[in-house]
Amino acid sequence: MTVDQHDVIDIVSVHPAGDILLTISDHLPWDDINKHLFCLQEKVNAYLRFIESGEIYEKHPNAVGHPIVIDVVLKYAVPASAKWFLDKASATIRAAGFRFNIRCP
Repeated sequence: MTVDQHDVIDIVSVHPAGDILLTISDHLPWDDINKHLFCLQEKVNAYLRFIESGEIYEKHPNAVGHPIVIDVVLKYAVPASAKWFLDKASATIRAAGFRFNIRCP
């Protein structure tokens, strides 16, 4: 399960603090930034649909009442030319009432 499989939720876990982490595993290099950003955008949109449709609570009833975090784990560091996208995604996700976390080398 990876960022280029847009219809799959990669990992659902519970952080020790009680947050529900929905992790996106992003292994793609940044040599084609447009393709990479498209894949990441489609994956983030799928995660938002999973949350906003309530499917998360059907599949993971223990998520009810807990903060939800979309957690992106990148294999490669984000180039400066792609950081705008992550800033915009973060703002959109926060506006929807969720948190957004990026982890990269």
